[in-house]
Amino acid sequence: MSVRELVVLGTASQVPTRHRNHNGYLLRWDGEGILFDPGEGTQRQMLRAGVAAHDIDRICVTHFHGDHSLGLAGVIQRINLDKVPHPVTAHYPRSGQRFFDRLRYATAYRETVDLTEAPVSADGDLATTRAYRLQARKLSHPVESYGYRLIEPDGRRMLPDRLAAHGIKGPHVGRIQREGVFDGVTLEEVSEVRRGQRFAFVMDTRLCEGVYALAEGCDLLVIESTFLDEDEPLAVEYGHLTAGQAARVARDAGVRHVVLTHFSQRYSEPDDFERQARAAGYEGELTVAHDLLTVPVPKRR
Repeated sequence: MSVRELVVLGTASQVPTRHRNHNGYLLRWDGEGILFDPGEGTQRQMLRAGVAAHDIDRICVTHFHGDHSLGLAGVIQRINLDKVPHPVTAHYPRSGQRFFDRLRYATAYRETVDLTEAPVSADGDLATTRAYRLQARKLSHPVESYGYRLIEPDGRRMLPDRLAAHGIKGPHVGRIQREGVFDGVTLEEVSEVRRGQRFAFVMDTRLCEGVYALAEGCDLLVIESTFLDEDEPLAVEYGHLTAGQAARVARDAGVRHVVLTHFSQRYSEPDDFERQARAAGYEGELTVAHDLLTVPVPKRR
């Protein structure tokens, strides 16, 4: 049975707190694991959350501020120490290549894993697999930053009443799914489009076109909400979102489940983020993230 879920490893912005580690998020998607923004302490959080180095197939870094990337050195060395048997691909802004190089080779270790560097330099598709298409969109932050969007290919949902009307049953259902036609009946006549699921990861950014493009129609959106609304001038100055801004993006983009995260250490009461998000008019499922939380991707509509 396929598993689609987000494992939250850390939720702090800039500096960790007693209760919040630096950033880190693992998306499990049908047997593949995508690690987003491994900040300092990610290895420790992986251990606590039951995430193994073998679970990582792809690493996506939004930008090279320390709270989003200082854990790369340890994660890469752990992948090699554990001799992960499959290739691992790393995506990150091409403009930060020197930072990636320094982190990848921060200390001496034995390389045992095929780690492919696939830097990002423009909006567009990064990878296509049988399970998803991975895209990047540029965001608005003091350093170059990209958000990531995962799109499952559309499939088809069989309609029992139409199958019955055409007398198609048993092994013939599988045959029409494989071949597209059976006894003169086409697949389109007995099925409908099943929209593929969508996931997006939006970190440090002001409001910009990229934020909305990434969030559009998502089943699960992970989005930073560093500040509360009363501190919006700080958010604009430092290139971040407020809880209300993040929620309005989710509302306008038709997001089914939004996960707010990346909280400034100046706030101690997480309920304030939910209150402001609801006040902004978002009515879907909402989670104010905390470390070691697991969030399932919503079931298909």
